[in-house]
Amino acid sequence: MTGFLNPSEVLKQIKLKQDMVAADFGCGSGGWVSPLSRHLAKGRVYAIDILEEPLSALRAKLKAEKISNIEIIRADVESGSKLQDNSCDLVLMTNLLFQVEDIKKVLEEGKRVLKGEGKILAVDWKKGAPFGPKGKILPEKVKEIAKEIGLELEREFEAGAYHWGLVFEKTI
Repeated sequence: MTGFLNPSEVLKQIKLKQDMVAADFGCGSGGWVSPLSRHLAKGRVYAIDILEEPLSALRAKLKAEKISNIEIIRADVESGSKLQDNSCDLVLMTNLLFQVEDIKKVLEEGKRVLKGEGKILAVDWKKGAPFGPKGKILPEKVKEIAKEIGLELEREFEAGAYHWGLVFEKTI
């Protein structure tokens, strides 16, 4: 993929079904939540973030756009997402891992909430990107931690000019 990060294009890397249940860890003000909710028209999307301000902006956006299949949850995904075990088909971790203190805890939480054969989509900044955060994470580090906790790498891809993408699967 060329250009800047485009959530709708990146989501095409996963076979989405309308009735899936997904969680967006670190959703911010919902840049990924809205396109995801359109793909999952008969499903449910949990929008999870630690900060109230972006969640408040997301609430206003959802109300204005009359989107009803999104549930907003304020939580720190490093401590727990508040979701039930085996409750999601998909977990998004987009531009999140560079911000967390413990990547392993976040990946473990994603794995915990996934149903068997569920997927984690991790997207983050490339090390050589001329802008973005200072503390960029290498995809090799994420792959190593994921393998350590029993997630299987399904696919690696370019998620735009400045981002990498990884799709992991929870094996039964």
